[in-house]
Amino acid sequence: MASSGNKNINSKLVLLGDSGAGKSSLVLRFVKGQFIEFQESTIGAAFFSQTVAVNDTTVKFEIWDTAGQERYHSLAPMYYRGAAAAVIVYDIANQESFERAKNWVRELKAQGNSNTVMALAGNKADLIDARKVPAEEAQTYAQENGLFFMETSAKTATNVNELFYEIAKRLPRLQPAPNPSGMFLVDNQRPSEKATSACCS
Repeated sequence: MASSGNKNINSKLVLLGDSGAGKSSLVLRFVKGQFIEFQESTIGAAFFSQTVAVNDTTVKFEIWDTAGQERYHSLAPMYYRGAAAAVIVYDIANQESFERAKNWVRELKAQGNSNTVMALAGNKADLIDARKVPAEEAQTYAQENGLFFMETSAKTATNVNELFYEIAKRLPRLQPAPNPSGMFLVDNQRPSEKATSACCS
């Protein structure tokens, strides 16, 4: 039985991907509804927050937009560690950015949280004539690796809100609990919290 009123969940979300794939543009479109044609490269990481309503739950995404340049790669674990969700972004007009996205997926699987909701976003979907990565190839890769896949365009806003809404729906704390036993852990729970306190915070 649901308790009275809405539930509020804070979820850390990290964006990973090659420099120039459009990570910052996706976040800016989602958070502020804006698009800047010539976006400055992110230095280190940038922080944003935005809320999404899913049924009777309000999810507040705490979004870390990481820098894509190789020299910042060593900082990435600081941002994806403990993340409830990760969006791995590539540019559909750049095959190399897709290959680097696969590297991020491998790294996340090796070092990240096994409960992390992972999304593969083929950005710049408006560049149809310049496409280098077939949607079918990315879809197959995502299915084989346990990600969900969406093509997005920060420029036209195509699928941007839908991407984050889908992530929110897939968060473990929004999934029905399978008759919880003492071993059932809720994602994002701090180690100091008791499992029994997770229901009514």
